[in-house]
Amino acid sequence: MFDELSSKTALITGASRGIGMATAYAFAKAGCRLILTCHGSAPKLRQLSATLSAAYHIECNAIPTDMGDPKQVERLFSQIADLDILINNAGISHVGLLSDMSAKEWRLVMSTNLDSCFYTCKYAIPLMLKKRSGKIINISSVWGSTGASMEVAYSASKGGVNAFTKALAKELAPSNIQVNAIACGVIDTAMNSCFSPEDMKALASEIPADRIGRPEEVAALVLQTAMAPDYMTGQIITIDGGWC
Repeated sequence: MFDELSSKTALITGASRGIGMATAYAFAKAGCRLILTCHGSAPKLRQLSATLSAAYHIECNAIPTDMGDPKQVERLFSQIADLDILINNAGISHVGLLSDMSAKEWRLVMSTNLDSCFYTCKYAIPLMLKKRSGKIINISSVWGSTGASMEVAYSASKGGVNAFTKALAKELAPSNIQVNAIACGVIDTAMNSCFSPEDMKALASEIPADRIGRPEEVAALVLQTAMAPDYMTGQIITIDGGWC
């Protein structure tokens, strides 16, 4: 089933936890060579890399990188000679009133969630153009389409990711490079640790599936998207238990 991925190289950003870690496991199991990044959890990232290498007998490199810093992303890609799949998963949230948010906090959300997609794609595209093939998968959110009260910056950044995805897909389609995004609903990750168990239970009751999603479910969809027919591009694929 995974033969088509066994000779591929994938870059996964924000891979030290949550959706990124689950995605790293999914692609390692599929036999991909991996390049993993994170910002602020370097020891955890290196341990994950060693675990995946040993368990699945793949090449896996951990390169701690702040994906919102263009110089660090340039340095990252100076170490990458070949790339087939780019998974832009690095992201942060911010919960609070917009009027209470500082310009620095706004800029951090935008640089991490949206600017990072520009930086990675800028350097990944030439590598993919060499072989006239590639898959770019951006991890987005349902809030990018519907918006969320108290999460204006996060919603705006993910709305930008969605528009970025659709526009870049049109630009790269003639070169046989596909660009898609996965819009996640509520997923059981550390990003939601700011909410109490009672809040999460109430939120789950609003979801038709009657539960919070698992990182492994998102990872499975990322893997399927990487193996999707080349004619599928420019799509914002939702995984939210029927919520939005």
